[in-house]
Amino acid sequence: MDKDVDDDRPAGPARGSARHGAVHPREGAQSVRRAIAVLRILAAGRDVGLPLVDVVKATGLSRPTAYRLVEVLVEEGIVERRHRTKRYAIGHQVLELALARPSRSGLVVAADPFLSKIAHDIGDTTFLTVRTGLDALCVARVIGTYPVQVLSIEVGARRPLGVSSAGMALLAGLPAAEAREIVAHNANRFDAHRVNPAIVLEEVAVARRTGYAVRHTGIVPGTKAISAAIRMPDGQPCAAITIAAIRSRLQPKREMEVGEALKSAARAIEKVMPT
Repeated sequence: MDKDVDDDRPAGPARGSARHGAVHPREGAQSVRRAIAVLRILAAGRDVGLPLVDVVKATGLSRPTAYRLVEVLVEEGIVERRHRTKRYAIGHQVLELALARPSRSGLVVAADPFLSKIAHDIGDTTFLTVRTGLDALCVARVIGTYPVQVLSIEVGARRPLGVSSAGMALLAGLPAAEAREIVAHNANRFDAHRVNPAIVLEEVAVARRTGYAVRHTGIVPGTKAISAAIRMPDGQPCAAITIAAIRSRLQPKREMEVGEALKSAARAIEKVMPT
């Protein structure tokens, strides 16, 4: 796979020496990272899948390289090709591999009681999102008690960091330079979510000051979301706890109260989650 996938890289000394038996130590790693990047992009397409053009746009790979990668993954059963729609989707073999670790993650187990308490006390749906590469992945959801709930984000939903309040909270927890680099890398993917890098960086800067991120226009029109980052012992953000509600329930004063409650819940989770 490395030879096929790396064919469009600029020629250089490493490739020349590889022809004579000396393999550059990072060539294989680059191919693996490209394949993982493709899988993460396809995961965002869920069961419907994504066309090759979306994979190319999101990864920045050339079309021939992206095509070779997905075709190899199809041959290995990791990706499925939808012949009718000409889309690619995560294959069933990924689910089979996941059975090797059937238990829930320690983070989800640790966060569960806090998600439930927030959902009960505030009344709106609470989410737990983790960072995976350049994306934010929803891994848990607890429905609140208020009659109108915002359920637009399902467990398993994956979005580029910067699109959701959870993604912005995660970016705000990173050094500014690293956050800018991630936003620049995801810029091609923002169009589909009606945001742009300038808006994302501005809102991340606000989140860095307040300690929580606010997405004033949720995925569903008329909704709003607030998130606070959960950090590892080394200070790196690994997850975020979120409240999503209809906008009328998150007026400025309540927005601040909810933000502070989420920050408190995040600190409590940090104390009990596995290291």
